[in-house]
Amino acid sequence: MRLPHVTWLRAFEAAARHSSFSDAAVELNLTPAAVSQQIRLLEQYLSVPLFRRLPRGVELTDMGQAYALPIRKSFAEMKDATEGLFTVSRKRKIRIRASISYAALVLAPRLKAFHDLHPEIEVVLSTAVWSDRMDPEAIDIDIRYGTGHWNETDIWKLGDEVATLVCHPEHLQSFGDSPNVRDLLSAGTVPVLGSELEWRRLSDRFGLDCPEPPVWLTADSSLIALQTITAGFGTALIHKSFTKPFEARGVLVSPFDYSLPIREAYYLVMRDGPAGRAEMEAFRQWLMTES
Repeated sequence: MRLPHVTWLRAFEAAARHSSFSDAAVELNLTPAAVSQQIRLLEQYLSVPLFRRLPRGVELTDMGQAYALPIRKSFAEMKDATEGLFTVSRKRKIRIRASISYAALVLAPRLKAFHDLHPEIEVVLSTAVWSDRMDPEAIDIDIRYGTGHWNETDIWKLGDEVATLVCHPEHLQSFGDSPNVRDLLSAGTVPVLGSELEWRRLSDRFGLDCPEPPVWLTADSSLIALQTITAGFGTALIHKSFTKPFEARGVLVSPFDYSLPIREAYYLVMRDGPAGRAEMEAFRQWLMTES
């Protein structure tokens, strides 16, 4: 059976949705008589009544009800396909890369604030454990950890970092009412790969006499180290900006007043070129304010 004329189907779908020929006529910019005629032609073509004509208004027959659902779905799918394929998106896009720890613990929880300020900008966030060379074809902004001495020209420091000792509350309680930092560290630590020397710096700075505490697990990111010790065992030396959400939830505590300044920091690195400059600058200004 050949498909009915699309104008008949459009009139039927609108009338079925409104339960009214008059309201359908207003939506389609037709007269009620024209809508009624198109539906009558459809009913004749299908040899089935689709509406019951009542003293006031109309209502679908059982067959009309069954037919209305797939017709409505078909029109909705055609509309979505047309808009998706042929409508030029008004949203502008910015591609951001950050370390997995910074992205998960610092940046992602704040991105709604950026969206509220710039709903027209879509953020594409990717993560990496170790940042490699910045590919301008794939990344607009890189949130990079280090000293800031790189080849790019547009680099902004996102504040200074300090590290603090954290552990699970129950792990701390196992050392009694007056826990000793040397005993806590001697039980086992979870260093982050690449930051092993920070333990010696902590010991030297505060005279702890425990430069190399035993390691029971080495993590390749601060996020993994933090998630590991939330299970109830081990102590980690982690950036304060990363420990804040864990301490706020009460799953980790910082039992000692040791804040170790970190030489490295997080930097915002912007790719060269004019394309998307306004979006990159909007994000930079927002993040610099947040940091």
